[in-house]
Parts: sequence; structure tokens; C-alpha cells
Amino acid sequence: MSKLKLVVVDDDPITRMDIKEMLIQAGYEVIGEGKNGEEAIDLVYRFKPDIVIMDIKMPKMDGIKATRIIRNFKQSAVILLTAYSQRELVNDAKEAGVTGYLVKPVSEEDLIPAIEIAKSQQEQFQLLERDIQLLKKSIEERKIIEKAKGKLMKRFSCTEEKAYEWMRKKSMEHRISMFKLAEKILEKYEKSVANN
Repeated sequence: MSKLKLVVVDDDPITRMDIKEMLIQAGYEVIGEGKNGEEAIDLVYRFKPDIVIMDIKMPKMDGIKATRIIRNFKQSAVILLTAYSQRELVNDAKEAGVTGYLVKPVSEEDLIPAIEIAKSQQEQFQLLERDIQLLKKSIEERKIIEKAKGKLMKRFSCTEEKAYEWMRKKSMEHRISMFKLAEKILEKYEKSVANN
């Protein structure tokens, strides 16, 4: 299994160094470091880390604003660090899509479980995304098949069942998917309409 790749972003170089050392000792790979939200976004865009560990309060762009942008890339989980545990900040962090939230000073006992949970949640999220894409593709293919079936019903003045049976038979004969066959039927239909 490949090492988990992380980016550490904090405007305090000592905090960054401490966290980086903890991560390396725990067997993770730190592939980038930054000191503000803008650098965090750039690092995520360039290196596509599994997890970003980032401070909330930073100059130029804070961690919450950066998280909102990073979550659009969909590949990196975000764990936010803060010296404050105010309810309002926690709510903002949740709305931004953070995976974890740790109050400074961060100990290894808190950091490592947070990373493992973030990794697990990110994997779940990616599986869900993939399932959604497959479902969308399936629905689009279904629409094309239904459309082709409709054209056959009209052309042969037959029932939906007969048109479907005909398509299934042709699909097996030509060893192509129902979707590919449907595309060919619609292509043929459009050509014949254009020629008339």
C-alpha cells in the first residue's frame, strides 16, 4: 500500500515543523508545506495530496475559505487546526466541508486518529462520487435505448415489448451492448430523416 501523502499549511513555521515531524515518524509522506490559504490551494492543485492539515487563522486567506475551494477539487480531505474551539468556527468549518478539526497544541495521540478517520471518509466520498457517475451514465444510456426503442415501435408499428426483443436479439447477434446498438439505430434514423 502506498504512503498517505499530506500537505501541512500553517503560518507558524514551528507548528509546521512539529506537525511534519509527527507525520514522518508515523510513516506518512509530507509532500508540501505552506503558510496561508492561497499556498494551500496551490499545493493541492499541484500535488493532489490525500489530506491537507491546515490552520484556520492565517494571513491572506484563512483555512475555512481555502477549504471551500479545496473541496471543489474533490481529491483531498481537510483537517483544520485552531487555537480556538468556538462554536461559530466549528460550524463554519463543517459547512466548508472539513473532515476533521483539532485544537492546538496538537499531540500525536490526536493527530494520527484524525488522519486515519479523514482518510477513511475521503475513500467513502470517492466511492460515492464514482457510484454517482456510474448511475448518471447508466441513466443517460437508458434514455438513448428508450429513444431508439420508440423509433423502432414507430417504424415497425409494433409494441414496446417487440421492439425491445428485436433490439436484444440484434445486440446479441452483433455482440454489442444495447446502448451501442441504440446509438446506431438513432444514427441511421437521423440519416434517413436528413435524406428525405
